[in-house]
Amino acid sequence: MTSTIRVKLSTMMFLEFFIWGAWFVTLGTYLLTYLKTSGVEVGTAFTTQSIGAIVAPFIIGLIADRYFSAQKILGVLHLAGGALLWWASTSKDFGAFYPVILIYMILYMPTLALVNSISFRQMQNPSKEFAPIRVLGTIGWIVAGAFVSWLNWDKQGNAAALVNTFKMAGIASILLGLFSFTLPKTPPVKQGQKSSIGDILGLDAIRLLKNPSYLVFFLASIAICIPLAFYYGFANPFFGEIGMKATTVTQSLGQVSETLFMILIPFFFVRLGVKKMLAIGMIAWALRYIFFAYGDAGNNYWMLIAGILLHGVCYDFFFVTGQIYTDNLAGEQFKSAAQGFITLATYGVGMLIGSIIAGKIADKYKISETSHNWQSIWLIPAGIAVVVLILFIIFFTDKNHMETKPGLDIEEPSPQVQI
Repeated sequence: MTSTIRVKLSTMMFLEFFIWGAWFVTLGTYLLTYLKTSGVEVGTAFTTQSIGAIVAPFIIGLIADRYFSAQKILGVLHLAGGALLWWASTSKDFGAFYPVILIYMILYMPTLALVNSISFRQMQNPSKEFAPIRVLGTIGWIVAGAFVSWLNWDKQGNAAALVNTFKMAGIASILLGLFSFTLPKTPPVKQGQKSSIGDILGLDAIRLLKNPSYLVFFLASIAICIPLAFYYGFANPFFGEIGMKATTVTQSLGQVSETLFMILIPFFFVRLGVKKMLAIGMIAWALRYIFFAYGDAGNNYWMLIAGILLHGVCYDFFFVTGQIYTDNLAGEQFKSAAQGFITLATYGVGMLIGSIIAGKIADKYKISETSHNWQSIWLIPAGIAVVVLILFIIFFTDKNHMETKPGLDIEEPSPQVQI
């Protein structure tokens, strides 16, 4: 891969996640404080990510893999997405905002797979070449958060300024849309081939559920997405409501943590094994919400920061470990199908359920137009994580994949897992 292509792919990754990080982190705050929505409506807005994740395989499987070059589809989707984000910034109520952001997320979620596909197709050795390029995506997310906080758009009482996050993301999306047409040609890989709906959704991998331990892991993955949805939907409003400064850039410390623990994943694998890795991830989910429940902007501020920094353990130890576990259990023939299946279950079904529940809980513990009983709210996802953890420890054994070697029964953990 030439240095020119490397720079282009890195720029693509940076913009891809800059766009998402620019508006998604503060979405809950924007809805509650500017559009004056209910918690249920916030939860409903976050279900658009899940709906997009469910629809994405159809766009990739039916269009990108068969008819058009990936870089061209990426360009069209981001150009349309830029217009939709700008349109969303003009919405004055939730009824006008929701359908626009729903269509946007249906278009955006497939681009996450497209940028990976474009990258991998240019590489001779993805295991060494992909990580330095993908990390630019995490940096893009962090930079977006820094911009939002630096410009004081997330300042408490400055809700109207959050409209600008959609405009900034929209401009970045149009830039990426235009830039995409300069990316290396990535023609469709399955042109002329036939495939079923099951192939597109990865349903061939459903046979993995015959393995009792994988079934436990699969159900735990869906269940742990319920507390995950609380974080996505309500962490930023919570931080702003209790008086945290520069909430968006402070939250981006979670991405810094995520990057660090991603690097350390291979080290922990060979020493802990898959069951302990997954369990630690679930413990971290429960612990972070306990920190949020009892933290504040005063003497217990450290608890808020600790909860944010636990993001790397929460995500990498459970989701990345789970993706690697799935990859190895599936076998060569069903690797892609298995990853599509677990993504559909977690970001599709799990996050969909979690977003709906989180919204209802937030409304239940709403004290006034500008305040909530956050301690009660956060202890609920903490409790859910503990229950999932206990059931997982009791029922997950998978001796065939845990006792033959220390760690996973693979020579080297796959570094290609996506965030």
